[in-house]
Amino acid sequence: MVLCVKNLSVSIERSRIVHGIDCHLHEGELLMLLGPNGAGKSTLLRAISGDLAYGGSVSLSGRELGEWRPEHLARQRAVMPQRVEVNFPLTVEEVVQLGRSELRAGMNDPVVDRLMDDLDIAHLRHRLVPGLSGGEQQRLQLARVLAQIMDSPGERLLLLDECTSALDPAHQQMVLDLVRRLAKEEGVAVLAVMHDLNLAAQFADRLMLMKAGYRVHSGSAWDVLTPDLLETVYGFSARVVELEEGYPMVVPRRGAPVRAQLAPLNPSCRQAS
Repeated sequence: MVLCVKNLSVSIERSRIVHGIDCHLHEGELLMLLGPNGAGKSTLLRAISGDLAYGGSVSLSGRELGEWRPEHLARQRAVMPQRVEVNFPLTVEEVVQLGRSELRAGMNDPVVDRLMDDLDIAHLRHRLVPGLSGGEQQRLQLARVLAQIMDSPGERLLLLDECTSALDPAHQQMVLDLVRRLAKEEGVAVLAVMHDLNLAAQFADRLMLMKAGYRVHSGSAWDVLTPDLLETVYGFSARVVELEEGYPMVVPRRGAPVRAQLAPLNPSCRQAS
């Protein structure tokens, strides 16, 4: 098992944000976290990445997070947060190279070249990062993160927080195709925060639905994206239809009332498996 999270809780300024979450990831598996704003998805990801103090247990390849030396952890686990600002006059190629700890100055690196091609930023190689669009910067940061673990030995974990939020539909498909290919062909375990329910249904192996810091339900897209659960968690009415490819598509009902999302979660819904 690549990632094992047990009874993880996070408190910020004496307020409990995440409540006793359990989750796990095997090699080659893609798990996506869903839920409304404020559900605790990014907080959970930040705790797993070691950026926030937490209660409970987080282990990577059978070792507790705190037992890893930073330089070894950086080769097995890569993290892409929601926002990364680069204000220094670095080129696109130089930023991707930051993920390559053993890269020698002036040395061509086929991994860097391949990632820039895969993420459609090779033509921006010599552009300065502050002048890029939001979508270009997001693809650049993903390239840097992937460069960190691309040829590392052993089990690898990739943590992504809304990695497609600034992308147009074509680049969303391209990025998630790449992420899924890395999972299936190279065995990378991926935990990703998403807001787009239909993209999650298309690409994820499993979904975990959160609200108010609790895990509400987890399972396949068909198990999680049901009209009842969507109304409970998001407060809107929707139809769920099957596409020809076999995965569900969520279609919100026009004109249906939207209930408040901030109402307390019914205890009977918490931690359903």
